[in-house]
Amino acid sequence: MKEARNVSTPPAERKKVTITDIQAKKEKGRLITMLTAYDYPTGMLVDRAGIDIILVGDSLAMVVLGYENTVSVTMDEMLHHCRAVARGAKSCLLVGDMPFMSYQVSIPQAVENAGRFLKEGNMDVVKLEGGQERAEVVRAIVDAGIPVQGHIGLTPQTISKLGGFRVQGKSVDAGLNLLDDALALEEAGCFSIVLEGIPDRLAALITERLRIPTVGIGAGKGCDGQVLVLHDMLGMFDRFTPKFVKKYADFFGAGTTAIRQYMDEILEGSFPGPEHVYTMTDEVYAALRSAVAEREAK
Repeated sequence: MKEARNVSTPPAERKKVTITDIQAKKEKGRLITMLTAYDYPTGMLVDRAGIDIILVGDSLAMVVLGYENTVSVTMDEMLHHCRAVARGAKSCLLVGDMPFMSYQVSIPQAVENAGRFLKEGNMDVVKLEGGQERAEVVRAIVDAGIPVQGHIGLTPQTISKLGGFRVQGKSVDAGLNLLDDALALEEAGCFSIVLEGIPDRLAALITERLRIPTVGIGAGKGCDGQVLVLHDMLGMFDRFTPKFVKKYADFFGAGTTAIRQYMDEILEGSFPGPEHVYTMTDEVYAALRSAVAEREAK
C-alpha cells in the first residue's frame, strides 16, 4: 500500500524537487502530487502549497487562451507560459508539455524543441504524448540529456483519432497495448508516465509492472500519484468538468459574486470608502484651491 503524505502545511523553504526524489517516492511507497500551473501567480500558488510536480500543460490552450482544444497552442505560447511559471515556482519539479506537432515531424525537430523548453522555458523536464510509436523520439530526447515524462491512454492531442474524450483500454487487446506502450516508454528512458482516462484496474496493473512512477488523471487510486488541471479542481473553468475531477473550490462562482458586489458598490457610491483613499491636509487643499483660482483668473 502507498503511504499518503500527511502534510497540510509545508515548510516555507524547501529543497528543489528532483527526478530522483520522484522516483524514490515509488520505491518507498509514497504518493506523488502533481498539478498544472500556467503563469506567475498560479506557479507561486502551487509551489507554496507544497506540490511535488508542476505541469505547464498544453491544457492552457483551453483554460487560459480560450481555444477549443489543445491542438491549437504553439511552441512560443507554451514557452511564454513556462517562463512565467518558472518565475513563481522555485521548489517544484517543472514539466513543460510539448505541443502538437512540436515532436511528431522528425527526431531532430523533437530534440531541438525539447531543448527549448529547458533553455528558454526554464523547465526541468518535458512531457509528450504517445506510446510505442514515440519510443524512438523519447530515446533521442533522453540521449540529448533532457528528461522525459510520457503520457498514454486518453491523449488530448490526438482526440480526433480517438473519436473524442473517451476512456481508453477497456478491452483485453486495448489494455495489453497500453501496457506495451508503458513498457516501451520505460525502456526508452522516460522517468515517469502519465496515465489518463483508463480503467482503474488497468492503471494499477501497469503501475505494478513498471519500475518508474505513474501519475494518474482519471485512472484511479492504483497509480503512484495524481494530477489534475488547476482550473478544474479550483472551479476556475466553467465550460465543462470531466468526471474524474473533484472540485475543491468554486473560484469562478466566488469571483463572479465578488465582481458583482464590486459593480454594485461603485453604482451605489459605497466604493471607494474613506479607508481606500489618500488625503491631504485642509491647509494644503485650501492653498491648492487658491493657486488654481489665481491661475485661472490670468
